Amino acid sequence: MSALFNFHSFLTVVLLVICTCTFLKMQFPAILEHKTGFRGFFWKAARIGERLSPWVAVGCFTMGVSILFF
Repeated sequence: MSALFNFHSFLTVVLLVICTCTFLKMQFPAILEHKTGFRGFFWKAARIGERLSPWVAVGCFTMGVSILFF
């Protein structure tokens, strides 16, 4: 089943994209400097990870627990 049709998988993919983009922006800031177009989507995901990092961390922890035990 595709991640687009399964809500649990979709949330996992979204959290992974946010965390990956935030990590890449911290390590290599020049990669995500474009704020428009296709690469702008990843810049926005990195921005969400920077601004809402406590909530993203709670979401990642909750998703990890749900994947392991449910």
